Amino acid sequence: MNKSLNIIGGGMAGCEAAWQAANMGVDVILYEMRPKVKTFAHQTDKLGEMVCSNSFRSNDHEQNAVGLLHWEMMRANGLIIQTANQNKLPAGGALAVDREHFSASITRKLHDHPNIKISNEEITTLSTEGKWIVASGPLTSSKLAGSIAKLSGADALSFFDAIAPIIYFDTIDMSKAWMQSRYDKGETEEEKTAYLNCPMSKEQYYQFIDALLNADKTEFKDGESATYFDGCLPIEVMAERGLETLRFGPMKPVGLNNPHSDEKPYAVVQLRRDNALGTLYNIVGFQTKMKYGAQKEILRMIPGLEEAQFARLGGIHRNSFINSPLLLDKHLRFKPRSNIRFAGQITGVEGYVESASIGLLAGRLAALEILGGDIPDVPTDTALGSLVNHITGGANAKTFQPMNVNFGLFPLIDGAKGGRKGRIERYKAYSDRAKSSWSNWLSYFDRRNFN
Repeated sequence: MNKSLNIIGGGMAGCEAAWQAANMGVDVILYEMRPKVKTFAHQTDKLGEMVCSNSFRSNDHEQNAVGLLHWEMMRANGLIIQTANQNKLPAGGALAVDREHFSASITRKLHDHPNIKISNEEITTLSTEGKWIVASGPLTSSKLAGSIAKLSGADALSFFDAIAPIIYFDTIDMSKAWMQSRYDKGETEEEKTAYLNCPMSKEQYYQFIDALLNADKTEFKDGESATYFDGCLPIEVMAERGLETLRFGPMKPVGLNNPHSDEKPYAVVQLRRDNALGTLYNIVGFQTKMKYGAQKEILRMIPGLEEAQFARLGGIHRNSFINSPLLLDKHLRFKPRSNIRFAGQITGVEGYVESASIGLLAGRLAALEILGGDIPDVPTDTALGSLVNHITGGANAKTFQPMNVNFGLFPLIDGAKGGRKGRIERYKAYSDRAKSSWSNWLSYFDRRNFN
């Protein structure tokens, strides 16, 4: 029996799937078309490149669903989450990384694995032979996307995603900006001062909003329409939704004290360290579709950024995903062709962590199938199980849109208090139950000596 697995895509999901399957004894060929075929968003030829934020979001595994997903992935020897922890930067309660060191480490680990072969061949069609995982991500090439659409009998759904700018730290005016995490969150002084803050007065804020609304923006091509994921809206789109929207979103001024002034800021722009050296900072939540000239002009309106120089400007690109509730079974197999699984953001999950977790599951399930083992269902009361349940049938196929993991996807717990006052108790109960269920699920692999 052919004990090999073919994986398309060297992003978070593809790398994680390759790692998991290879560690179970399966030979893996990981196809990454870069650098032969480039994309709009990628800047390097490395595997696991982070093209948007450098954050894996909250690391709190008792009160935050994505933090719980971190915990589950760590228990399963997750490549992505382990490497993130090995390359982390101070970010308060979040897990942020030096993106260059992170992707270099992922690339090295996969190249060094004896069961993994890396190929830069572009895969353009879905094969009828062998076992495959499609983890080509939101920037799936047009030829492969066409093959998927032809087999599925439906066009891939899509939305537009935007990238935040990155600024050189030594061009920021620290006589106006200061370092502080909201509410001084973090266990160390470095974590409590992980974010760089730029304050705005009421007048400055409204001038900034007016400039955003009137800025030159990227135009869509004929036949395209903007269907954004709410968790990654361009700042201009947020501004269009109301003058105060940004002030209650990424520019909220709460939990911060400006050491340069006794006046409470009306709004605050936060930047987060993007590399270990501390020479680069990205503007948190500032994905943008403004044209480059407009970006420089308008972002320099932010106090402290008047002389800012940009290591990378923001951009916008089309992200594609399939209608998973219609097309995937509960084990992530493609219903029109069961030798193929899908993983990562193309399945309709949103975020690095969620994408990698679906890759983790797809890699393990595909390896089990190749090795002849039974395939145990993932418990729906775990973070990963709740996410898989959502994309493979829990969501309404007619209105399916990208989704982050959240406790709203979890089955209810009898006796857990409802309402805001009972949220801490309820979330802790969700987490405790998930950890027990996840450990039991992983024990199947332990008994088979697959871990």
